[in-house]
Amino acid sequence: MAEETNHNEAGEVAPSTVEQQAPSIAEEHAPSTDSSVTTDIPSANAPDPNAVSSEQNPNAVGDKAEEKAAKKPAAAKKEKAPAVEDKPFAEFIPQDYFEALTAALAKQGVQDLELNLEKQKIPVIGYATQPECWQVIGSWGNGKRQFRVYFLTENIQGQKGFSYSENGGKPSTLEPFLIDERKVSLDLLVFGVVQRLNAQKWLVRN
Repeated sequence: MAEETNHNEAGEVAPSTVEQQAPSIAEEHAPSTDSSVTTDIPSANAPDPNAVSSEQNPNAVGDKAEEKAAKKPAAAKKEKAPAVEDKPFAEFIPQDYFEALTAALAKQGVQDLELNLEKQKIPVIGYATQPECWQVIGSWGNGKRQFRVYFLTENIQGQKGFSYSENGGKPSTLEPFLIDERKVSLDLLVFGVVQRLNAQKWLVRN
């Protein structure tokens, strides 16, 4: 079927009804410049759709706190206090050894113990020519019973000896003292004397 063509009085081809309506329809459906247009381009001021507020996600605040805690430097470790055995010899013996030894022997019935730290010759036969050394001299019962712990060097870890005497006499022998111990402690120094005096049957429990 042939398409009809309208002619006006001047012989010009008149626009069809569709063509006449086309501009008005286009204008009617064209987007207004006054209204906002949704596009796929993200706006700088628009909220991130993937973001979840702290109200919607209560764990968000806790996570941030944990992150801050993780960033904080770890607290410095407290330095371990030095052992009493690490004190200078001249401080350790009168301050710590005397107190511990007095307490230990008191439990064994020795109530009038006297302790002194002196540097002198070893009063044992055969040691007259040896140099002086530090000695812990303990006595009780008005001096009737006496013992000595010899420190041949000014160090409790060094070579040590032991002797005993009765009624003011000189000791006849010098015994090795705690020679099997790799590291001597305050407790070992006390135990060694108590053990030796106990073997001598000088303590009450014997």
